[in-house]
This record gives sequence, C-alpha cells and structure tokens, in this order.
Amino acid sequence: MHQSGSTLIESPGIARCAERRPLRAWRDRRVRPDNNPGAGRNTRSTRVSLWSSIVLTLCLHQTLPTAAAGLPDTLVSIKRGVVAVGTYMRVRAQPHDLRGSGFVVAGNHAVTNAHVLPPRLDANRREVYALFVPTGQDQVQVREADLVRRDETHDLALLRFGGAPLPPLALGRGTDLREGEAVAFTGYPILNALGLFPATHQGIVAAIAPIVIPVGSARDLTTEMVKRLSEPFNIIQLDATAYPGNSGSPLYEPDSGRVVGVINSVFIKGTKEVALSDPSGITYAIPVEHVRALLQAAGIKAAP
Repeated sequence: MHQSGSTLIESPGIARCAERRPLRAWRDRRVRPDNNPGAGRNTRSTRVSLWSSIVLTLCLHQTLPTAAAGLPDTLVSIKRGVVAVGTYMRVRAQPHDLRGSGFVVAGNHAVTNAHVLPPRLDANRREVYALFVPTGQDQVQVREADLVRRDETHDLALLRFGGAPLPPLALGRGTDLREGEAVAFTGYPILNALGLFPATHQGIVAAIAPIVIPVGSARDLTTEMVKRLSEPFNIIQLDATAYPGNSGSPLYEPDSGRVVGVINSVFIKGTKEVALSDPSGITYAIPVEHVRALLQAAGIKAAP
C-alpha cells in the first residue's frame, strides 16, 4: 500500500472502517453552543474531526502490513551464518571480486547459487573461490573455499571453506510453504555500492509454480528452457524485492529462522540496469528440498 494520503483514504479497507456506526453517532449528536455564537459548530466539528482521526488510525493499524514479531530476534542468529561469495586473487588490482550471497549449512560448508561462481578460475594467477565474512566496522575476513558440488539444474553450489566453522542455519521444509505466507531473506544486495553489510527484506509467497514460463512460439524457446522442460520442478515466486547481489541469500521463516529456499533470480522488466532503478518486486527462490538433495549427494549432514 502506498503511503500517500489519497491512496489511504480511497483504500476499500479504510472506507469500510470509516463507515462504522460510532462515526455516524457523533455526527447525529446535538452539541449545545455556549455564549459564543459559533462555538457549537466549532466544538462539533472538532469532535467529529477528532473521532474521525481516531477511527482512521485504528483502521490503518488493522490494514497496514507489519513486520513479523519474531524477525528482529531471528536476525541475530541468521546474520552470523550469512556470507558474501566471490573470488580472491592477491595480484589483482582489486583482490576481492564480490559476486553474490550464501549461507552456512553445516560445519565449514556453505551454499550459494551456481551462477554466482565464475565458470572457471584463473589458476595461473592463483584465483580462488572465497567467502567474505564481516567481523566489525570495515573489517572483513577472507575464507578461501573449494567447490564441493555444483547443481546447474537447480542453480545451486556447495562450497567448503577454511578456518573455524561458522554458525549454520537450520533447514526447514519448503513443501510446508503456503501461498500468502510471510517470508524474509538476508544477503548482500548491490555489493560494490553498499558494501558488506547484510540487509534483510521481507515479503510473502505469491505463488508456487513451475520454473518454465510458457512462451508464445517455438522460436522463443532457449536452450536453457528446453533443458528445464526435461526436468521440471516448482519454484517459489515471491512478492518481495531483491537486487543484484542477493543471489544465494537464504529465504527463511521470520519467526523460526528455518531456511525454506534460496533466492536465485528476479523478474526484470527491461535491461539489467532496470533491476536497480525500477525493480519489478517479483523474486524467485529455489525450494530448500534441492539444497537437502545437494548435501545428501555430497555426504554432508545439514544442521538440525
């Protein structure tokens, strides 16, 4: 809902509240004037206006969406397990190449999108996969990582990183998700501009639908679409806004923090640049069941 006054007044939910009986009772009540000839009308107008404001406030409280009550507490643990993902090359002018987000699933293992990782590394210049972990104000810890397994079909990748383990996020069950249910995701949008400060967005499950979108004719089919037709699966469509850099972010239940999906794409209305200046508000996530399958194939046990 937009916050402009005209939109709020015209909203059907607000209109129904404004038509309730108490407001009409105030209008019908006779107000006795005092010695001032115009005082009666002014007092009556003031009381009606005051009551109207009270009713409007109550209506707004009932109709405007609010953040999930448990989300602030959930974030305390979620943020400790969310990382930035990219590559590191010591001899590069900018050693850090930040490409997306990811999250810890068990011990020293993290999940991200397959498309976040480059197709190949520059081994001659010792380029490596890396996780970037904020440790304080302008302090970042670089963890070198190895690719354990990649699932191109479901756009997932499993990395093993060095150093001490990081707190893992618990995996839920995407099959329990219902359309209209509240969800949140945390990651690193627009990394190169906003830096390594994890940001959280929330929304609702708009639909659970096949990943392959119908096309008008055969000439609109791409190689990727044909491949997906042979291995169809459902994807979570969200009424929420994600940005470049959010790829690989965990999608989770606001109250429990259990991961139910992985953000992997947004619907772009035009060029890639439009995703920043005019986002569509339509975001997609891979159901967590495919993360479980990825871990099982690698012989990794997820956090309970």
